[in-house]
Amino acid sequence: MAKKNVSFDINHQLPIFSDEELYTQVFEPMLLVGDARDLSFLQNNSIDLICAHPPYANIVHYTDYKTGDLSFFDVDDFLREMSKVAKESFRVLKPGRQCAILIGDTRRKKHVVPLGFKLINVYSNVGFKLRELIIKQQHNCKTTGFWYANSIKYNFLLLAHEYLLIFEKPTASAHSTIKRNETDYRTIIAQFEKPFFGEKLNVLETTTVWILPQKNFEEQLNRNVIDRYSNGKEHLIISFELRDKNENEVEKIKTTEKPRSKKLIFIKSPLLNNTTLTNLAIECYLEEMKKFVEESIHTIDKYGFLVIQTRDVRINGYIEPIAKMIVDIFEHHNNLWLKEVVVVTQEGSNMLTQEVGEYLNIVHQYLLVFEVK
Repeated sequence: MAKKNVSFDINHQLPIFSDEELYTQVFEPMLLVGDARDLSFLQNNSIDLICAHPPYANIVHYTDYKTGDLSFFDVDDFLREMSKVAKESFRVLKPGRQCAILIGDTRRKKHVVPLGFKLINVYSNVGFKLRELIIKQQHNCKTTGFWYANSIKYNFLLLAHEYLLIFEKPTASAHSTIKRNETDYRTIIAQFEKPFFGEKLNVLETTTVWILPQKNFEEQLNRNVIDRYSNGKEHLIISFELRDKNENEVEKIKTTEKPRSKKLIFIKSPLLNNTTLTNLAIECYLEEMKKFVEESIHTIDKYGFLVIQTRDVRINGYIEPIAKMIVDIFEHHNNLWLKEVVVVTQEGSNMLTQEVGEYLNIVHQYLLVFEVK
């Protein structure tokens, strides 16, 4: 099949971009069968682009034998072998060029395993920077009849998205120009909001991709979260805001009061919409998030939920994968178990036109759903 796909004729040569000269040299495709963990037949810094769609850990087996087939590996072994792929990819890729990886999440014991986020760590550890994080929606997820009824009954969402991770091998100049801003004259404030009431939804979202109308976007998002994860019981909504340090802080809930049991704590992160965020502000946000969760988790019922609404941001041209960072923080928490990673966006947000070469607009958010053990 691969041999057939690379056997095509080129009648004429056109420039790839409008400002480039006409190419006259033709390169014939070269088809090789090998192992991505060993690219010793390729020289250092010799490749312009890498595209890869690795097998997902122990989901679909691509061969009848285990030798060299990563689809037979479970998650930890899969990631260990993919680190070898990442090292070789970094070695052969030219500085300033990209490596694109398509990967999806999986499930174990009715809880999501964030394979996409884990793979970001693997590639980052060998030196790659995350240039873009693109969401690919799956369109073959049935959400009616049997699947809808079971999604509600057993409280799970159909996995309906994959991640197209665009990594970049930094140039030497990129390493020297990225400077850390250690000064930020703003502070992170936890704003306690009133419980969200209103008419319940007739139909809930049942996949891990929620595309909601622009009008009343936040209201519909809130309604879906509260209806699905609070089960009509008490819930608390917290918003993390960015304020100037000279502004008065929001009054915090008195710790002397007896904590009331809740089915759901819903944390929102409007501060991440700010386009002037620094690395220091992000660190503070993550620290405050962790601190708040540790202080309030005991107020959530057993088998209740902590839902964190968050989004990625771009600093110095690269993506800071905030959702992944939060998942990393709570990965080994004694009382929290990641149940869902939901991607949320507004209708029509992917229709915005952009010039070639520009960074992509970040138009999606995440809902990280943790179940209390």
